Amino acid sequence: MTKLGIIGAMEEEVETLLGLMEEKRESERAGSRFFDGTLEGLPVTVVQCGVGKVNAALCTQILCDCFGVTHLVNTGIAGSLCADLDIGDLVVSQDSMYHDVDAVAFGYPMGQVPGMDVISFPADDALIGYAFAAAEAVNPGHTKIGRVASGDQFVASKEVKQRIIDLTKGLCTEMEGAAIAQTAYRNKLPFVILRAISDKADDSAEMDYPSFERIAAHRCAAVTQGLARQLKEAVEGQ
Repeated sequence: MTKLGIIGAMEEEVETLLGLMEEKRESERAGSRFFDGTLEGLPVTVVQCGVGKVNAALCTQILCDCFGVTHLVNTGIAGSLCADLDIGDLVVSQDSMYHDVDAVAFGYPMGQVPGMDVISFPADDALIGYAFAAAEAVNPGHTKIGRVASGDQFVASKEVKQRIIDLTKGLCTEMEGAAIAQTAYRNKLPFVILRAISDKADDSAEMDYPSFERIAAHRCAAVTQGLARQLKEAVEGQ
């Protein structure tokens, strides 16, 4: 059975999806609430993981071990690293990497986790396609596919932003995606990350963020809904 695990860091990122779910059942694991049910007729489990890489990885592994998910999507907001991405635009991950992992002293390039065989974690091609189509339906002409950069840092300075751009060549930066991607990679589960831009990740970030957070989060939830619909249709067409 195909089942989609949906992970958002904050309440704003999951509340719309919870309102759209049917046959909803709630349980608690490791301090987070997991909601089992259906979205667009597709079996799903939705969880608000909390902010940061540890929270994200913890909830992703619980989805794998306890809820039988077969696919994963991380939905939420991010800061733009690309001049062509404005507030409200959408990013679909081609891959994801860390911008704050530093094991250079042991011969690893910046961003690579020691012991891992990749520096970035590739998203699933089919899910990328579903996500892009859903994003274009929500906000036509305002979606890019590319790298998502993650770290335990809210980026709000031009200097830090430029460092992350130079290191990762990412389109956006946030605090959970690569941890979810790494957990999915190690569990051999297909995943994709969806991000709506809430700020420019520079000196204006603190001003922009509160104003646009809710709009961006709801837009990303609409894309996730569309992805669930397409995944269900693909399963039914097999």
